[in-house]
Amino acid sequence: MTRADAAAAVRNPLAFVAARWTPAPRTVQRAALSALVMSVVIVVTGGAVRLTGSGLGCPTWPKCTDDSLTATSEMGVHGYIEFGNRLLTYVLCAAVGWAIIAARSRKPYRRGLTRLGWAQFWIVMGNAVLGGIVVLVGLNPYTVAAHFLLSSALIAVATVMWQRTREGDAAPRPLVGKAVQQLVWCLVAASVLLIAAGTVVTGAGPHAGDSSEVARMPLDWETVSKLHAVLAWIVVTLTFALWFVLKAVDAPRGPLGRTRELFVILLLQGAVGYVQYFTELPEMLVGAHMFGSCVMWIWVLRVLLSLRERPEDTPAALPAREPDSAGVPVAGPR
Repeated sequence: MTRADAAAAVRNPLAFVAARWTPAPRTVQRAALSALVMSVVIVVTGGAVRLTGSGLGCPTWPKCTDDSLTATSEMGVHGYIEFGNRLLTYVLCAAVGWAIIAARSRKPYRRGLTRLGWAQFWIVMGNAVLGGIVVLVGLNPYTVAAHFLLSSALIAVATVMWQRTREGDAAPRPLVGKAVQQLVWCLVAASVLLIAAGTVVTGAGPHAGDSSEVARMPLDWETVSKLHAVLAWIVVTLTFALWFVLKAVDAPRGPLGRTRELFVILLLQGAVGYVQYFTELPEMLVGAHMFGSCVMWIWVLRVLLSLRERPEDTPAALPAREPDSAGVPVAGPR
C-alpha cells in the first residue's frame, strides 16, 4: 500500500474499501438480513435478561461494576447473563457495520441504501445509551418500555433495508389501489399501538427484571392486558379484511402471500398470549411472545412494502452517482 493509499484509507475508509471491492447482490442482501436477524436476537436476549431477574446483574454502566468492566464470579449467573447481553450489542454493531460496508461498496452506488444502514447504526448507539440509563435508574419501567420501542424502530429500519436490497431504485409502482393502501396503513398504525400497549403490560406486570423490589407502572395489570387483547383482535380483523379484499380484487401474489403469512403469525402469537395470560405468565412463554412480537412487526412491514414494486433502473435512466473519495457524489458517465 502506498502512502497515498494509506492516507485515503484513513480519510475515508468506506470509500477506500468500495473502490477496491464490489460485492455480489446476494452478499448485500445477506448483510442486510444479518443486521435484521441480530436486531431480533438482541430483543429476545434482552427479554431473557429481564425474565431471569438479571436486569441489574451488572449494577452500573458502562462498566459492569465500579471496579470491573466485565462480570466477576462473585456476581453469580445474573452478572454473566446481563454482561453477555451487553456483549451481543457488539455483535449487533458488527452486523450493522457489515451491512453499511456492503451497501456502500455496491455498484452502482445507492445513497438511500447506505443511509438506511447508517440509520440503524445511530439507533443502535442511542439504544445502547438508553440501555445504560435503564440500569442507572434501577430498571424504571418507563425507560424499559422506551428501550423496547427503540428496538422496534431498529427492526423497522432493518426490514426496510433488507427489502430495498432486493429491488431497484426506479420510482415505485403501486400494485394495489389507494383504498387498499389506506387499509394497510390502518393495519400498521394498529400494530404500533399493539406493540406500545404490550410495553405497558410489561411495565405493569410481575416480571420486574430483578429479584429486588422494582417499581411497576401504577396501572391495573389485568385491565391493561385486556386492552392489549382488544388491540390484538383489531389487528387480526384488519389483516383478515385485507386478505379478503386482496382476494376480491385479484391482487398480485406478493401482497396476498405476505398477508396470509401475517394472519397465521397473528393467530400463533394470539394463542401464545392467551396461554401465558391464563398460566400466570411463565417466563418461557413470555419470551416466546416477545419473539412473536418481533416477527409480527416484521411481517406487518413486509405487507406494507409488498404493495409496490421497484424494478431496476432502465439503461435509459440516469446513471447512479458514485461518491468520490471524500464521500461527495459526482455525476456518472454520460
